[in-house]
Amino acid sequence: MANETELAPKTVTKPKVERPKLYKVLLHNDDYTPREFVVLVLKVVFRMGPEASQRVMMTAHKMGSCVVVVCTKDIAETKVSEAMDLAKEAGLPLMFTAEPEE
Repeated sequence: MANETELAPKTVTKPKVERPKLYKVLLHNDDYTPREFVVLVLKVVFRMGPEASQRVMMTAHKMGSCVVVVCTKDIAETKVSEAMDLAKEAGLPLMFTAEPEE
């Protein structure tokens, strides 16, 4: 007696991997923190060159705030806390925030 069972190929479903939401790190202007210190923080924490750090600092100074970098949430939060820790150690009110990118 022959067993005539048809074997259909199994459909393989790949789980849809969503790209992680990106966050933007913002530098907020204040009228107290020296520009040189802001540039130093941008160079040290965000690894910016002298021209880029100067440009970001001046944009925040003129516009009130400026996007420093766009990255994943955990990196954004780490960078914000590193930058804020440096400012706190120096006794300065320099402020960075992270918010979801639309």
